[in-house]
Amino acid sequence: MFLTVTLAISAAAQGNNTRMGGDDGDYQSLAERVFKLEKKTDAFNFYFNYAAGFSSEHDGNEWNTGFANRDLRLEIKGNITPRLYYRLRHRLNKTQTAYGHDNFGKATDIMMVGYKLSDKVDVMGGKLCQIWGGFEYDQNPMEIYRYSDLINNMDIFTAGVAVSYKPIPSQEVAVEVCNANNGTFNGDYGDDVKLIKDDFSKPIDLRSSHAPLTYIVNWNGNFLKGDLLQTRWAWGLQTQARGTYSRMLTLGARLNMPTMQWYVDYFGEWDDFDRLGYATADLAPFMPEGNCYMGKVHSNTWITKLNWQFAPKWNLMLKGTYETTSVSRIERFKDYRKTASYLGSLEYYPVEKQDFRLFLAYIGYHCGYSDKSGLESYNTNRVELGFMYRIKCF
Repeated sequence: MFLTVTLAISAAAQGNNTRMGGDDGDYQSLAERVFKLEKKTDAFNFYFNYAAGFSSEHDGNEWNTGFANRDLRLEIKGNITPRLYYRLRHRLNKTQTAYGHDNFGKATDIMMVGYKLSDKVDVMGGKLCQIWGGFEYDQNPMEIYRYSDLINNMDIFTAGVAVSYKPIPSQEVAVEVCNANNGTFNGDYGDDVKLIKDDFSKPIDLRSSHAPLTYIVNWNGNFLKGDLLQTRWAWGLQTQARGTYSRMLTLGARLNMPTMQWYVDYFGEWDDFDRLGYATADLAPFMPEGNCYMGKVHSNTWITKLNWQFAPKWNLMLKGTYETTSVSRIERFKDYRKTASYLGSLEYYPVEKQDFRLFLAYIGYHCGYSDKSGLESYNTNRVELGFMYRIKCF
C-alpha cells in the first residue's frame, strides 16, 4: 500500500485548477445573488454544468436539425480543513449502472478525497481523472464543441491513487497509479478476444492481465511573469491484456496573455492492443469471424486552439485538429487514416459575475482514408446556436 501511494497525482494541487475541469473564476453564486447569503466557508461548493443548443448537422448525405441537451453534470467540492479536501462530479445524462473494479457507473467522473501532507506534497485517492498532459484534456467537458477522435475514445476516469510534489510553486511533478479501465476486460471487450498483429488469417488469443493498471508521470510548469508560458507534459503505460501494452506521450504548451490564450497539444499513442477502438471499427470488414481487435496501432493527434477576448463580454474561439492512424505491421493499412476538424465559435457573456455564455459555432470534420485501404472518405458539418452555463448554486 505504501508503494502504491508513493507512485501516484494530486489533481487539486496543480496550477490553474489542473484536472479539476478548468478555472473556477470569480463568479457569484445564486445563494449570494438571490438570497443575499454571505458565504463564510469553502467546505461546500455546488455547481451545475449545463450546455444545450439548436443544431443543424450534415452527415455526408443529408441535413438533420433539432434541439439537444449536450451536457449536464453536477459538481460538489470543498476544503474541509486547510489540508483535507474532496470532490464529486457526476454526469446526469449517462449510464448510472455500477460495474467492474471501480464499482461506479460511467456517469461518475470523479469521486475523490485529497490530503495535503505539506505545502509541497499532496496525496489523493478515489475515482480520479488520469493525469495526461495537454490543455484540451484538462478543460471542462461542457466547453468542448467537439473532442479530437483520440480524446473522445479515451477512458480517463478510473479508480486510483496519486501524489504530486512541488519543489517550487511554479513547478509540479506528479505520478499516478490507477485502473486501466472502469470495467473488466471481458466486460468491456467481450469473450474469446483475439488479436490481429500482422496477418488477418492468424489471430491470436488474448487473456486479461492479472494487474490491468495505468502508470503515469506528469510535469506541469509555469514560466515568466503572470504564468505567460505554461506546459503540461506526461508519459504513461497501460496494460489490459497479458503481454500487450499501450504507451502514450502527451505534450501541451500554452501562451497565456490577458486577452488572448493559445495552446498547442500533441498526443502520441502506441498500442499493442487497440485501446481506442477506431482502427478495429474501421477495419472490421477485413477481419475473420470472431471477436477480433487490431494490434500494433499507432495514433498521432495535434490540437491547436485560440481564444481571443476582442471586446468586453465577447470571445472568439478558433480550433483545429489533425490526426493520423497507422497499423504498423500491415502494409496496406500503414498511415491509412487521416482526419481533420476545424471549429469556430463566437461567444457572448451577457451577465457579469456569471459563467454563462451564448454561442454560434461551426464544426467541420473530414475523415480521409488512403487509396490502398479501400475505405471510403467522408465529411460532416454542424452549425450550432446555444448556451453554456456553469451554475454556481452555493
